[in-house]
Amino acid sequence: MVIGAFVLMFIAFDKVGWYEGLQEQYKEAIPILTVPNTTCHLPRSDAFHIFRDPVTGDLPWPGLLFGLTVLATWVWCADQVIVQRSLSAKNLSHAKGGSVLGGYLKVLPMFFIVMPGMISRALYPNEVGCVDPIECQRICGATVGCSNIAYPKLVVELMPVGMRGLMIAVMMAALMSSLTSIFNSSSTLFTMDIWQRVRPQASEPELMVVGRVFILVMVVLSILWIPIIQSANSGQLFDYIQAITSYLAPPITAVFIMAIFWRRVNEQGAFWGLIVGLAVGLVQMVLVFVYGTPSCGEMDIRPAFIRDVHYLYFALILLALTGLVITAVSLCTPAIPEHHLHRLTWWTRHSKEPRIDFDDPWTTKPRTPPTTPDPSVGEEAAVEDRPCWKRTGMWLCGMSGPEKKELTLEEKHALELKLTSIEEEPIWRNVCNANALILLTINIFLWGYFA
Repeated sequence: MVIGAFVLMFIAFDKVGWYEGLQEQYKEAIPILTVPNTTCHLPRSDAFHIFRDPVTGDLPWPGLLFGLTVLATWVWCADQVIVQRSLSAKNLSHAKGGSVLGGYLKVLPMFFIVMPGMISRALYPNEVGCVDPIECQRICGATVGCSNIAYPKLVVELMPVGMRGLMIAVMMAALMSSLTSIFNSSSTLFTMDIWQRVRPQASEPELMVVGRVFILVMVVLSILWIPIIQSANSGQLFDYIQAITSYLAPPITAVFIMAIFWRRVNEQGAFWGLIVGLAVGLVQMVLVFVYGTPSCGEMDIRPAFIRDVHYLYFALILLALTGLVITAVSLCTPAIPEHHLHRLTWWTRHSKEPRIDFDDPWTTKPRTPPTTPDPSVGEEAAVEDRPCWKRTGMWLCGMSGPEKKELTLEEKHALELKLTSIEEEPIWRNVCNANALILLTINIFLWGYFA
């Protein structure tokens, strides 16, 4: 994907006369069909600047600087998709190295995706930059705009025949990879945090089947949600993703940051902070979808708190509100004893004291012993005795072989100590830290250059 995007970037820049040519042609990328007495067909004058007006900018600089930091903290520190990968690392250096590598790759879309998208607008203003609702509906099936077709349009029009097919295949594979990551993480959350608490006696095969059924439900809901995505946020997929995250992620970010750095936060504060924050965010999200985004030339009848409050500003407001709730409830309820916090906060991460875990009423429920042997447990002979349809179903669910041997308590304890250790070899710790500083320097330079 990176190689194909690299090739497309050079072809596209050569087509418009490189960066200087893009600056000139983008200003003139006006579609033939426009809406009278409007300016929505004109390219933004601040299109080549990251820091934009805090009031009239489509991405106001305070929101971009601080609001996106809230969302990024959630993605890289608390999003299940990233957390699962970090927790699967062999050790802390591997986890840090993976995050740093991801950070390096995150620099590339500015040149591989954003600027080629602007080139697509400059080369095909009538399609990518359409503003007439009827024309946009004909071109891309959405009345609010067709900016989402910018990159695919560039691939189809500019790439040579062999590379074109390769790029389309790679784009679809990347999309499938992202979707499977999200579905897998959602399935994990549902089976471990909901289903296992409803049915504490659930076996591993049952959890596996429930997780796959939940993925099917998620796929159906995702397909039904597509029309809403097409009409939201002026049809711009990037804005839609950031807006949804702004309504739902700040409470999680607040809980994560406060729980890590402030020992006084307790379960009640975290719980009510999440409940209040997510409720407010969901209300805002529903209202935004109900009112929708007006097309070019339509009167904007949305309330001021929707029309004038940018979603990145709302993320900051929601973060502050959640933080206040967490603080108030935590201070009004008993603090967590110190012996429960060893290695769970930033200040106690190197503690060697034994940690006493909370008694979880869900996990301490007595399990009912089975009256008959479980047919799913046994050697390969027991597997072969199952009916053909059952073996096929188990194979489709990834459970065709015998179950793994249970570990003893000593083995589990030794494995847990190894997996939770944050000790690092000095050489790899220094390599990861040095690369993190280099990456930070590169990003500060790019922010300053394009500011």
